[in-house]
Amino acid sequence: MSGSARIGWGLMAVITVLHFDFWNWETTSVVFGFMPKGLAWQAGISLAAAAGWALLMNVAWPSRVEDWAAQPSALSDEAGEDPS
Repeated sequence: MSGSARIGWGLMAVITVLHFDFWNWETTSVVFGFMPKGLAWQAGISLAAAAGWALLMNVAWPSRVEDWAAQPSALSDEAGEDPS
C-alpha cells in the first residue's frame, strides 16, 4: 500500500470517528437560519466521506486487477469468442 493510500485510509478513519458527534446532541442552535447544527454537521461529514472515497478510488485502486481483466482470456479463445 502506498503512502498516499495510507493517508487516505487514515482520513477515512478520522471521518468515521467524527461521525459520532456527541457534542452536538444537546445543541438547539440552527445553521443558515433553518438547519439544526447536528444535521449540518452530518451533511458536512457526508460530503467529506464522498470526497474521501473519491480520493481513495483515484489513489488506492488496485490497477493490477484492471490490467488482469483487460488481458484476453484463454477460455474465451477456446470458446471461439472474440476477446476484443
